[in-house]
Amino acid sequence: MWSLPAALSLLMLLLLLLQAPPCRLQSLGTTKLRLVGPGSRPEEGRLEVLYQGQWGTVCDDDFALQEATVACRQLGFETALTWAHSAKYGQGEGPIWLDNVRCMGTESSLDQCMSNGWGVSDCSHSEDIGVVCHPQRQRGYLSERVSNALGPQGRRLEEVRLKPILASTKRHSLVTEGAVEVRYEGHWRQVCDQGWTRNNSKVVCGMLGFPSEAPVNSHYYRKIWNLKMKDPKSRLKSLTQKNSFWIHQVNCLGTEPHMANCQVQVAPARGKLRPACPGGMHAVVSCVAGPRFRPAKAKPGRKESWAEQEPKVRLRSGAQVGEGRVEVLRNHQWGTVCDHGWNLISASIVCRQLGFGSAREALFGAQLGQGLGPIHLSEVRCRGYERTLSDCPSLEGSQNGCQHENDAAVRCNVPNMGFQNQVRLAGGRSPEEGVVEVQVEVNGVQRWGAVCSDHWGLSEAMVACRQLGLGFASHAIKDTWYWQGTPGAGEVVMSGVRCSGTELALQQCSRHGPVHCSHGAGRFSAGVSCTDSAPDLVMNAQLVQETAYLEDRPLSQLYCAHEENCLSQSADLMDWPYGHRRLLRFSSQIYNLGRADFRPKTGRHSWIWHQCHRHYHSIEVFTHYDLLTLNGSKVAEGHKASFCLEDTNCPTGLQKRYACANFGEQGVTVGCWDTYRHDIDCQWVDITDVGPGNYIFQVVVNPKYEVAESDFSNNMMRCRCKYDGHRVWLHNCHTGDSYRANAELSLEQEQRLRNNLI
Repeated sequence: MWSLPAALSLLMLLLLLLQAPPCRLQSLGTTKLRLVGPGSRPEEGRLEVLYQGQWGTVCDDDFALQEATVACRQLGFETALTWAHSAKYGQGEGPIWLDNVRCMGTESSLDQCMSNGWGVSDCSHSEDIGVVCHPQRQRGYLSERVSNALGPQGRRLEEVRLKPILASTKRHSLVTEGAVEVRYEGHWRQVCDQGWTRNNSKVVCGMLGFPSEAPVNSHYYRKIWNLKMKDPKSRLKSLTQKNSFWIHQVNCLGTEPHMANCQVQVAPARGKLRPACPGGMHAVVSCVAGPRFRPAKAKPGRKESWAEQEPKVRLRSGAQVGEGRVEVLRNHQWGTVCDHGWNLISASIVCRQLGFGSAREALFGAQLGQGLGPIHLSEVRCRGYERTLSDCPSLEGSQNGCQHENDAAVRCNVPNMGFQNQVRLAGGRSPEEGVVEVQVEVNGVQRWGAVCSDHWGLSEAMVACRQLGLGFASHAIKDTWYWQGTPGAGEVVMSGVRCSGTELALQQCSRHGPVHCSHGAGRFSAGVSCTDSAPDLVMNAQLVQETAYLEDRPLSQLYCAHEENCLSQSADLMDWPYGHRRLLRFSSQIYNLGRADFRPKTGRHSWIWHQCHRHYHSIEVFTHYDLLTLNGSKVAEGHKASFCLEDTNCPTGLQKRYACANFGEQGVTVGCWDTYRHDIDCQWVDITDVGPGNYIFQVVVNPKYEVAESDFSNNMMRCRCKYDGHRVWLHNCHTGDSYRANAELSLEQEQRLRNNLI
């Protein structure tokens, strides 16, 4: 018999054991979390944890704001706003991995908090916890990518393709119609058509780079299928009897960026020994290619919104086709989109609107460069059914404190045109450089050969690097004697190449019919050096407008400027040093908004010393300054040499890297700017010979494309200029791509700068 004190001691011991404090989880490195639930908001939903290859939920016992904050930070958000108990975002499935989670609030991941241990819980799914995070992303949280994980075990639905069936579709290099095939765990399978919908087709087309789907003649394809099934020579009948040949069933909403996000059943339910596709056939899909990817003479089968008018959205500064910073057109002016709430569903609307497929990555934090100008949109909330981004609910970008460091970007799925197989580089020190060799048809035969370097420049090199999938061109090389090309491919097969820079392949650029190369092949074949990042210079138009004024400057103070050709030709005929020149002066501030530093084309050993001003020119013509009539005729001109290319200022937290003092390195760091004050020599246009009237004042940065940039469309700045012979007004100053092409006249009544007296 136990004595009463002994029995009480034993009972207390048992109670202590049962109420043992929560244990700390075994660290798993970075445990994966996700938010699941109705709606498309990426920052809220039911909290789920991946453990041992299976997703499970978290019980709401003891869960509060500290635990939600740790979870939100781990998911890439700044902090948590609140939490939601009792399965507010719906009941989950599978195990309840965590219960009684207790965090200090300083942990970097949920598995560093205390809990009962993995899978130890007395909860049901009616107690699944949900969290609401602040939409602001953390610095360093770069993007939301498409996941091809399928099901709780994380198996991969790796790839989708269309297998052409009709002879007419087999002849085309771009396959837009055929049977759906899915690569699952390393093997290609066909998808059963039972229960197949247009929403499924839309998702497949989006993955393949097409913006929309079209109906197919299923009766005709069924006839072909039946004929093959009856053909004794065909293996199709025996193959279709194996479940490993099929994906049993797919059910998509049409908003998913990848088929793995749909409800996919690879095989019939367990325990049912039945065929995967009884009486069915393979699903057939027909996709509609975007305008850029159609054959030149082809017409779309039906009108699309992106074909009817110029899209009010565009991508800028992307290294590849179908990627870039998202910009939208509002009130005739282009502006950026804030990354608050930015996700794959909204990014896919942008991609489809531009004639691409669905988005494969939604990027945050100005990963593809910062814009300049207004931030039009924030908290974009697309559901996935919208045709354009303007159809989605959103806030004004200025309402929640967005900066350009929050500019959103996207990478879209793009059709495989096969262009990458028609160009290659040879002889370079790395895979990113070398002699350009292209495949073209010569006398009915496909041949590899070189490209003549006559007229070869950065625009052509940009197209070559993009076609190769290597991003931007850093150099267009005309003299390649030190690179050995591929044996047998030394003959020039392409000459007179002229590209606008927007083409998908060199074969789409204009070129000579019969090949004519003044230098011949060999050492003068065209070459390139490619890079995945590039600078992007943009002029601060507002500063030009605010600082412009007139000065009558005596000739006695213009000897050095005259020596550097900064005055009009009529200055040569004047009686020096008597008289003066009338100068339109202004300050210029040039930002580098790209993803690489802007550096002079040549090193210090090649810089030119100018004795009069006693400084080096690293780029002989860095900017062009012109005064034009309203129809574009030039009436006055000036230029500015890059005598001091340096970081005049940088934003807080960014260190200056370039300074001209003591023959230092020259350049403009990413995010910094170089300022040329109005009171230095040559920072003007000589308008002595110009009569009163209305003009266009134009500044072009890097006018000869001496240094590669990710975007040349914003290198020009224009202002409307009114000169009455005594005073000058500059107004409506803007970079070349900041307004729609026909918007200048509609903005004529913009607020003018106050008079600038001489």
